Parts: sequence; C-alpha cells; structure tokens
Amino acid sequence: MMDSSALLPTQQAYDEVAELYADLFAKELDSKPFERAMLAAFAESAGAGPVADLGCGPGRITGHLHSLGLDAFGVDLSPEMIRLARAAHPRLRFELGPMQQLHAADASLAGIVAWYSIIHTPPQLLPEVFAEFGRVLRPGGPLLLGFMAADAPHEVQPYDHRVAPAFRWSTGRIEELLRPHGFDIVARLIREPVDPERCPQVHLQVRKN
Repeated sequence: MMDSSALLPTQQAYDEVAELYADLFAKELDSKPFERAMLAAFAESAGAGPVADLGCGPGRITGHLHSLGLDAFGVDLSPEMIRLARAAHPRLRFELGPMQQLHAADASLAGIVAWYSIIHTPPQLLPEVFAEFGRVLRPGGPLLLGFMAADAPHEVQPYDHRVAPAFRWSTGRIEELLRPHGFDIVARLIREPVDPERCPQVHLQVRKN
C-alpha cells in the first residue's frame, strides 16, 4: 500500500498556494472548449449515482460536473483546498484524503474524474491508484484523466511543475497501466499547448469493464 507520506510535499505545496491557485484557475474552463467537450461527454457516459472528482483542488471541476447534472463530490489531499472548495460550493460534498485510499464501497461510483491529479503521483505508485479506481467504479462507469503528454511513446518524464514535483506521461504508457485494472479505452484527445502551457495536453476517457 502506498505510504501517504510520499505525497506530503505535494499536500504542503498546495496548501501554501491554495488561494492564489483558486483565483488563477477559477474561470479557466471558459477558454477551454475541448476540455468542456470531454467533460460533457463524460457526464453523458456516467449513470445515476455519485461521481468523484479526485484531486479536486478548490472544487472548480466538481462544480462544473454538478452544473452538468451529476451527483458530484470532491476529494483532495490539501486541507486548504478543501476549505476553499467548501466555501465556494457549500451545497456540494468535499472530503479530505488521498485518492489511493477512498472512503467508498466496491463498485459504488458512477464515474471518476482525475483532472491533472495523477501527475503528482510517483510513477511506481500509479498502478495502486488505478487499482483503487477500478475497485470503486461500477461496471460501465467512465474514468476521465487529464495530464501532460510526454515527448515519446511509452515514456514518463519528470516535469518542472510550478507547485509540486510532477510527471508527464505518454498515452500509451497510461493505457498499459490502466488495462490490468479492468479499463477499456473509449476516447483520446491530445491538444497542442496554449500559453502558458509548455507541452501538449491529454484527456483520456476509459470505461470499467
């Protein structure tokens, strides 16, 4: 089982920048039509029931999922991010905790979004995270991932993230890690970077079989 202390630097780093981060990204989706399209497709794929936004930060994606008609709740490691999320979305549920140890029963979730939250997981520990996703998702449930693309197929590369240590992944490598945990690939979107992004962006939707 993953030692949660491995993610302590990430938690502390996001606690320190929580308010700045929330202000900076509050309206980011307004200028990202491809991202909105992937989230809308995810919403159509999810059935009735709870949908988890894992690594929810200040709750902007959780709130957007709720606006699309989903029973969305958020989970994050950072107490400061959870505080801001609860203040911004008082009618929604937000939980403090790591995404590899979810307080959810087997096959209880209708969908999962991990929007640029797997990027901070050490690569050797990502299979454990995907195993947990597979445990809590019901058959047919969608999982939507957002992450930065690596430069070559089947690669993972360190990334100089502005907040905490992070990694860029190739879609092929992520798909290889997902399949053993019961996921089938549904759709891939790779978008070229726009300022201030420094590499292509990937949005990958898979389905629990």
